[in-house]
Amino acid sequence: MNSSNLLARNARKYPTNEAVICHGRRVTYKELDNQVNRLCNTLMNLGVEKGDKVLIFMPNVLEFIVSYFAIQRIGAIVVPVNAKFTLTEVEYVAKHSEASAIIAHEAIFASVENISNIAIKIKTGAAKDNWLSYNELIVSGNNNEVECKLHEDDLSTILYTSGTTGTPKGVLFSYRNILAVAQMIAIEMEVKPESRMLLMMPLTHSAPLHLFLMSAVLVGATSVLTPTFTPDLFIDTIEKEKTTHFFGAPVAYLVTASHPRLQSADLSSMKWWVYGGAPLSENEVRHLQKAYKTDNLTCVYGLTEAGPSGSILFGYEHKNKAGSVGKRAPFGTELRIVNEEGQDVPVGEIGEVVLYGEGNMVGYYRDEEATKAAFLDKWVRTGDLARFDEDCYIWIVDRKKDVIISGGVNIYPKEIEDRILQFKGIFEVAVIGVPHEEWGETVKAIFASKTPVDEQELKEYLSQHLAKYKIPRLYEQVEALPRNALGKILKQQLKKQVVSK
Repeated sequence: MNSSNLLARNARKYPTNEAVICHGRRVTYKELDNQVNRLCNTLMNLGVEKGDKVLIFMPNVLEFIVSYFAIQRIGAIVVPVNAKFTLTEVEYVAKHSEASAIIAHEAIFASVENISNIAIKIKTGAAKDNWLSYNELIVSGNNNEVECKLHEDDLSTILYTSGTTGTPKGVLFSYRNILAVAQMIAIEMEVKPESRMLLMMPLTHSAPLHLFLMSAVLVGATSVLTPTFTPDLFIDTIEKEKTTHFFGAPVAYLVTASHPRLQSADLSSMKWWVYGGAPLSENEVRHLQKAYKTDNLTCVYGLTEAGPSGSILFGYEHKNKAGSVGKRAPFGTELRIVNEEGQDVPVGEIGEVVLYGEGNMVGYYRDEEATKAAFLDKWVRTGDLARFDEDCYIWIVDRKKDVIISGGVNIYPKEIEDRILQFKGIFEVAVIGVPHEEWGETVKAIFASKTPVDEQELKEYLSQHLAKYKIPRLYEQVEALPRNALGKILKQQLKKQVVSK
């Protein structure tokens, strides 16, 4: 089985059921499958073949889903790219993945208009220069059924996630990996054909894409898409479309909780309020339960390299264990906490979380060394330090890597530090996460320079090379950064200093 065949099966089984709702457009499973065949046939005529890499540079729109399945139906490999990436970042992904084609959306086309070294370029809206029109290709393409003969162990998708070295890594997935975690969510969260999944978090991230879109397709449910998130749009969409499942970062819930419309909103259709990317404190849980009038907040913890998968904390468990990430791994996944020797640690002792399941990645694309380092035998290392309490609930203590999680999105300091060091006068820098009431963490850059640095100039420079969410919100210029005897910058000391101020 593969993703494309799942869609084709639903087109036969549920031809008139709504598959996708987006910006007033309503597409049935039969109509979606026809559009996928049209684009698939056109892409093949343009020269896209099995094994080719094709970038999708789009927000959450219908065209993303059509492109996703059309690429897979050929046997090509999908490379979703964060819609907030700059040209520099997209070009790196294109080069590293050896992409032969890109499909971009008109709304963010300006970011990639001048991309080089890609043979086939397609954009929604009108054609421009050497960019073909997606709309025209759909209209002109024939809808002859394309049989997809891929198997579960064939390659499906590469998701790029920056590593702490500053170099983005391509996480390579097979169909087995993706279908395993989609099945996991369908079982754990009761996804059925009548379910309506609200997808407001970016489909370029593993949880919205693999867990929630694919679980919907797995069972024939409806996916309700929005290209952005705002509290008003969130409330409006739930009320209008009677959605049943939503996954979001804690900040999405917290920002909406204070919205004046929430108390009078009709949210009665919602059965699963799922959050991930960071745990919620006990006080935040109580606040959200009251604001949303629900006891069914569900926390999912996981790692992209594991599908994603990891652990789950159900609504009823929040009463006593809010802030934990649960006491067990979900269906199809195993979880351990181990010491440096790979041995299980006793209750209360801190160790690293490792995960095993069919959702575990094939490996990092074109990076055997990093792939080897990511595994402990068959177990994927998370880099997260955690402990079991006396009730076997899991509590994340810290991260081995210096990853910053802001609004549920991973931000990797080394990539930002490398850019800042290229700015005039700056000779050393440390980028750290500091506590933020709504976002969990926000990004701060502490740097030393030979001359005074204009903060606005530095921000403008970074905006040319980094996505907006990676650009530090806080800056501090110092004479020198603290280092240990080996010359390594003492980030933990800097964090303590920031918190104590």
